[in-house]
Amino acid sequence: MAAGTLYLCATPIGNLEDITLRVIRTLKEVDLIAAEDTRNSMKLLTHFDIHTPITSYHKNNRYDKAETLINKLLDGQSIALVTDAGMPCVSDPGEELARLAAENGITVTVLPGACAAVTALAISGLSTGRFCFEGFLPPTKKERKAALSQLSLETRTIIIYEAPHHLVSTLNDILDSLGDRQISVCRELTKVHETVFRTTVKGAVKYYEITPPKGECVLVIKGLDASVIEENDRKKWLDMSISEHMDHYLAKGMDKKEAMKAVAKDRGVTKQEIYKACL
Repeated sequence: MAAGTLYLCATPIGNLEDITLRVIRTLKEVDLIAAEDTRNSMKLLTHFDIHTPITSYHKNNRYDKAETLINKLLDGQSIALVTDAGMPCVSDPGEELARLAAENGITVTVLPGACAAVTALAISGLSTGRFCFEGFLPPTKKERKAALSQLSLETRTIIIYEAPHHLVSTLNDILDSLGDRQISVCRELTKVHETVFRTTVKGAVKYYEITPPKGECVLVIKGLDASVIEENDRKKWLDMSISEHMDHYLAKGMDKKEAMKAVAKDRGVTKQEIYKACL
């Protein structure tokens, strides 16, 4: 018997009209729908008159339930995986199931659609050419600080998810670790009360301390200017003597000519100046 197919189905992040015709058809045709929260998904299924059997698949049962679902797929059943909103596997359950299915030779396909991260990025007004997606920051203070520290030199636009009751605390953590950057706080995307607050991190802290936010938030943060990194690097090198700077590269196996070229680039001077200093 041929194995069934696992369909990763994107669902609306707010507005039900954002579901695709392909997702509706697939949800009607598969043998089973695996849902993050069956109560939430039943509202979607009822709205589109879908009567396919449904079972739960969430972060607390994702390992044990994955084995059950894999066996059903191997028996020839086709399964659609949905989450409460957006794309399965992206800050939502699905990663383990998709991996196990692939490892067992089961066809895995994706039905694209709404995703809060790219929706917020597009509407943010910040650079969209290069970005990094962090999802939700770690819950513990130590891990959160470490994660933000890694982002402090990130030059790409940064996307972070946050719940409304943690927003001010997270904004303060971002301010401490990344400094006062441009930020777009996107809330209730695709819904009636969709808002995009384009401001600075300090401005966002000040506003949301007075006006408690409602609805899930996506934070889109400006990356660090590359010129700032270059200037910081240059200051680091200028704290060294030219002799120490040369020794740094010679110890890496460079010959003297290569080392002089590297030192000149680091310090923003000509190679001739470094040559004269080394005489």
